[in-house]
Amino acid sequence: MCGIVGYIGNKKAAPIVLDGLKKLEYRGYDSCGIASCCTGIQIKKGVGKIEEVEKIHTLADIEGNLAIGHTRWATHGGVTDENAHPHSDCSGKICIVHNGIIENYESLKQDLTSKGHKFKSDTDTEIIAHLIEEYNKGDLKEAIFQALKKVEGAYALGIISSDEPDKLFAARKESPLIIGVGEGEGFIASDVPAIVNHTKKVMYLQNERVAVITKDDIEVFDLEGNKKKPIIREILWDAALIEKQGYDHFMLKEINEQPKAIEETINGRIKGDKVDLSEEIKLTDEEIKKISNIVIVACGTSWHAGLVGEFMLEELARVPVEVEYASEFRYRNPVLGKNSLIIAISQSGETADTLAAIKEAKAKGCRIISICNVMASSIARESDSVVLTHAGPEIGVASTKAFTSQLIVLYLITLYFGKIRGILDDFIVKCRIRDLRQLPLFMRAVLEDTEKIKDIAETYYNTSNSLYLGRGIEYPIALEGALKLKEISYIHAEGYPAAEMKHGPIALIDKNMPVVVVATQDNITYNKVLSNIEEVKARGGIIITVATKGDKVIASKSDTVIYIPKTSYILSPVLAVVPLQLLAYYIALKRGCNVDKPRNLAKSVTVE
Repeated sequence: MCGIVGYIGNKKAAPIVLDGLKKLEYRGYDSCGIASCCTGIQIKKGVGKIEEVEKIHTLADIEGNLAIGHTRWATHGGVTDENAHPHSDCSGKICIVHNGIIENYESLKQDLTSKGHKFKSDTDTEIIAHLIEEYNKGDLKEAIFQALKKVEGAYALGIISSDEPDKLFAARKESPLIIGVGEGEGFIASDVPAIVNHTKKVMYLQNERVAVITKDDIEVFDLEGNKKKPIIREILWDAALIEKQGYDHFMLKEINEQPKAIEETINGRIKGDKVDLSEEIKLTDEEIKKISNIVIVACGTSWHAGLVGEFMLEELARVPVEVEYASEFRYRNPVLGKNSLIIAISQSGETADTLAAIKEAKAKGCRIISICNVMASSIARESDSVVLTHAGPEIGVASTKAFTSQLIVLYLITLYFGKIRGILDDFIVKCRIRDLRQLPLFMRAVLEDTEKIKDIAETYYNTSNSLYLGRGIEYPIALEGALKLKEISYIHAEGYPAAEMKHGPIALIDKNMPVVVVATQDNITYNKVLSNIEEVKARGGIIITVATKGDKVIASKSDTVIYIPKTSYILSPVLAVVPLQLLAYYIALKRGCNVDKPRNLAKSVTVE
């Protein structure tokens, strides 16, 4: 969840590392710092966002051609200067940055303290620097191997030492880390945006591997010291995609990129009037026919996508589906059969709980299909099959285009399975594909008509609480709308199935309570939703409705209506979520919140 950057080469390292940290600030922004190796180790760090710390400590002025940097999302120890990374050993010669959690740090600290080590911070990270120091007998690489064998938990590490000023060390277990390969220079980073301006050649460091990087070479080892062959890949997207390109915020840019993201996700997967995922889903037709049940595992926004996928798969492919929080799935003993299929959903492909859920399911013999946005990510590598969303990099912490792209992939899988399982005939598939192709056009129409949403934000941005309601396939969109509002505006919001409102939440409704209702006409429970709206109105609640264009009945029952184009019921969530994303954005903007970097949140949740 923290951002790591490192550089070795012939250029001044600190400005390159600093620029990379700014590209990763969506991963953590409690504190930051840089350490450079130039006639000894020099560290500058402090509490606050990068621009604040930079002004105080002039981070870019640090000399040297070897440096590591870090932007923190606190786990162990408060947000203080002492707890900011980088951290060093007693001698000040070994310096590290770290993403992850060291689970046995307390016992390690006690042992190291008994041996005379002095600690300056409350972090679990500092333990590693002292542990390497303890084992260092003149061979730093060997000391790293020995230290990491003692460590339990997750880590991505950048390590430098004044004793070996021509080497940048990197290590990984569970937490992601990539190595960039340039001409006469090398990089490390916890995510591609940090280094894509400098190189498009990267290596995804595998689990329990240590890399030794010089300006001209990379060597990779396992923890036993056995040499491994580096596999270099090329980043296919352009560096311009991680810039705002004239938008005020990444979130607004990414909301507006959704039509293109949908087109890119569909592209190549529809051949004529058929969905073809045979090159991505490594299951035979016979295996697909034998699927007894599907379990979708995910967290956060991806979990909401899974709930929509449940409706799609059960209705159009007629296969039983459960949707599980990955963080809960891994800590119970789920009943899974030999024909159970796991679908794991993660924007980053590095979500720690989802990765652990996959491993739990694999241990039970299940096949795994993952849906993610990052090729060669940990979840993609652990899965039997990968269906990538092609949303492009998503920088805003609150997910938008990744969510709608996940819905499209789930719909494609549904049509693919439904046809193979004999549930959908050619004509139905053709009609469903026609509906899918219309979505980008319909979504652009929604994005071009935002004045009503801005007016709603102007009216209700000072509210303290709100309720989001939906039924059927639109219930998960109520959950997602509420989550977006909570994430970026810090207004308390709850999503509920509309029918459940009178089983408790109705007690909250009064003249100050905005109730956002997702109610498109094709929903088979549309008339029931109208009754739920009447119940809110009878208690003085404020009704804001997302409805199908031309629906005059709903307009007569609502205080405000946001219209979306008419599409099939099964695809309505893809359009209905867009006004809710925009509503959260404009309310957060009115409240003066940091839209792209909401407090306490980070983009890629790589710790449990």
